[in-house]
Amino acid sequence: MKRFFFIILYAILFSFSLQAFHFKLDHPIVEDISRLMPVKMKAINAEDSEEAIKKVVLEAAKNDDTISIAGMQHSQGGQTLYPKGILLDMKQYDKILDLDVKEKRITVESGATWADLQRYINPYGLALKVSQSQNIFTIGGSLSVNVHGRDIRHHALIETVESFRLLNAKGQILTVSREENPELFSSVIGGYGLFGVILDVTLHLTDDELYKIKTKSLHYDEYTSYFKRDVLQNDDVKMHLARISVAPGSYLDEMYVTDYYRENDQAQLSNYNTLKRETIVAVPKFFLGLSRYNDWGKKRFWETQETYTANIDGNLVSRNNVMRSDSAFMDYSNPSKTEVLQEYFVPIDQFADYIDDLRKTLFDEKDFNLLNITIRYVEHNDESLMSYAKDDMFALVMLINQGTDNESKENTGRVIRDMINVTLDHNGSYYLPYYGYPTKTQLFEAYPRTKEFFQLKKKYDPDNRFMNLFYEEYHP
Repeated sequence: MKRFFFIILYAILFSFSLQAFHFKLDHPIVEDISRLMPVKMKAINAEDSEEAIKKVVLEAAKNDDTISIAGMQHSQGGQTLYPKGILLDMKQYDKILDLDVKEKRITVESGATWADLQRYINPYGLALKVSQSQNIFTIGGSLSVNVHGRDIRHHALIETVESFRLLNAKGQILTVSREENPELFSSVIGGYGLFGVILDVTLHLTDDELYKIKTKSLHYDEYTSYFKRDVLQNDDVKMHLARISVAPGSYLDEMYVTDYYRENDQAQLSNYNTLKRETIVAVPKFFLGLSRYNDWGKKRFWETQETYTANIDGNLVSRNNVMRSDSAFMDYSNPSKTEVLQEYFVPIDQFADYIDDLRKTLFDEKDFNLLNITIRYVEHNDESLMSYAKDDMFALVMLINQGTDNESKENTGRVIRDMINVTLDHNGSYYLPYYGYPTKTQLFEAYPRTKEFFQLKKKYDPDNRFMNLFYEEYHP
């Protein structure tokens, strides 16, 4: 009798678990890298062919479903999510379609990553013009947020795009360039997947080169004059980045810069052009981990960064390897905490005053756990309708550790809105791919063509076939 009871109980529990499993399959819960906004989707479609992707769009139109488009899902503000919608996962759509070595031009499906491109073009002595410092992201995702990187001669990604093909809400495939469908060219790049599916892209490449690394320590109030004099006016400097301290004793004061000079003896390139792999993960991961917990850890992390920077002074490195920054050491798994990014753009002549005001804003924010600030340069460019580069600007990329509970989100949001106000006071802007802490008023001030952007969304996708939480949050 007892055995029969346990058999019946097991059968009931198994039945419930099977139902729960199928419910999860039928109602998948998806979240981006920040884990701050899990969303229940209707389905996930990962397709590897143009016809299959087109079928998803046509079926969605037939069933009146919405579609959100996903790459690596590092955008943190709901740009790849919409409740009860179809998530179109593009990562399997990743073929290299054509390479013209002579013209330095490549055509690639949008689900390919920058790492895929680098592996393909490196044997031909070619390199990317613009990409993020890390190469783990998809090309389509990068176009959708109009990325920038370390190169100070080529700036926003839109500059390197010759054309792309777009699958629109009607299932039509359009060729988009500066000459053909120019309205879509300026709205899709930096348009967060709201106008259709980018199928493939033709990008301009450049030559791989050998660079010599030069590093220098300085104070924040010296940075603008140093950059103008020793970096911008020196044609041999091809790439640049800087970091400013968030450690006690040197907070928003001490900086170090890393410049990449074109090496005179390019014949040595063959000794350095093997694509590097991440090998030393444990040490930076350990010190970054320390910095999450207290000021002592932040000080040790800053000292480690300074020591490393001093040690690479004079090293030689290929262009392709500069554009392969380590990322594994940043992997972070904590059930109650996460890490989010913010990025602020400020005109280079206002940098020192901006840092002074930012320091005042953050001075009493003891619960705001700022781990790192990296600084790059972007030249004025207004090709994208939602351009962040309203002037020649320094871009400050901030890594923030925060809790996942509502109180932590509210506190982080309050501080971020304060920082955005300071940025706007200095004629700056902020980057859109991150968590939706900014207000609508801040969005429209930072991006003066936002109204036009939303109008074009209605023009090209009146049924809102392509939707995400970013659009839901901010459109009128």
